[in-house]
Amino acid sequence: MNNDSPALRLHTLLGDYSNTSALKRGEIRSPAVVFDFADVKVPNAAFKDVVRHLKYDVAELAIVTFLQAKAHGKPLVLLPAVVVGSVPHPFLVYNAERGRITPGDLAGRRVGIRAYSVTTAAWIRGVLQNDHGVDLDSIKWVTFEDPHVAEYHDPATAERAPAGKQLVKMLLDGEIDAGVVGGPDLNDPKLRPVISNPNEAAQVWCRKNAALPINHMAVVKESLRQSNPAAVKEIFRMLRESKHAALAPAGMDTLQFGVEKIRRSLELIIEYSVQQKLIQKRVGVDELFDEVTRELN
Repeated sequence: MNNDSPALRLHTLLGDYSNTSALKRGEIRSPAVVFDFADVKVPNAAFKDVVRHLKYDVAELAIVTFLQAKAHGKPLVLLPAVVVGSVPHPFLVYNAERGRITPGDLAGRRVGIRAYSVTTAAWIRGVLQNDHGVDLDSIKWVTFEDPHVAEYHDPATAERAPAGKQLVKMLLDGEIDAGVVGGPDLNDPKLRPVISNPNEAAQVWCRKNAALPINHMAVVKESLRQSNPAAVKEIFRMLRESKHAALAPAGMDTLQFGVEKIRRSLELIIEYSVQQKLIQKRVGVDELFDEVTRELN
C-alpha cells in the first residue's frame, strides 16, 4: 500500500467494548485506513443492514448470521477476529416465583428468544441438545424479531410473540416459562439460571469441547477484500492491537485472533447450526475465509 496515497475511509459498524475502545478513541491508527464509525449504540440492531443492504465496509457480525449470509451467497468475507464472545450458560433463565425449571423440564414449555437465529440462542440450544439430551423440537420457541438474513425462515416450533410484548415481562407474568435474557435484566432477583451453577458448567463445557463460544466476529465487504487486500490486513492489525491495549479479561479470554485459535469454536457452532437447521449444509472452517483472511494471524 502506498503511504503517499490518501487514507481509505471505511464506513464501519463496531460496538463500544473494552477491546474496541483504543481503536474508537483513535489511539490505534493507520496511515492507510480511517474508520468512519456509525452512530449505532446496539450493533445487532444494524445486522440486517450488514447482510441485506451491505451498508458497511467493515462490521462486527454475529457468527450465526454470517454462516447464514454465506449460505445465501452474500458478498461478505470473515476475518479471524472475535469482537464479542461469552459463555451462554448463564443467559437461559426462569422465573423462580413460578417454580424451579431445569433443562430436563423444558419439554412442552415456552421459551422466549429475541429471534430464533440469534447466536446466543444457538449456543444455548446446542448445549441443551448435546449436553443435556433435550429434544429441541419439544420446545415452543417464542420470538420477537425477524432473522437478519431475509432468506432464512424460522422452524415450525417457533411462534411470534404478540405485538408490543416484551420478553422479560412475559417471563415475569408467566406467559413464557423461560427465556434467553441478557444485560441488566439478568440482575432481577426473580430470574434464576436453568442450568445450575452456570459459570462452573460453562468452564466444564469449554474444557470438554476445547472451545470458547464466539458471538460476534469482524467481516468486510468482498469488494473491499478484492480491491484492497492490504487494507483488510490493516483492519485486522488494528482490531488486534486494540484488543491487546485493553485490560486482560478475568478468567477465559474469548476474544481470540487467528484461524487456528478459533478453529474448534467455529467447528462447533457450524455443527450446532446444522443440527438446528439454521444452515442446511455443513461448511468447513477454511471455507469461511479466503486466501487473504485465512492467513491473518
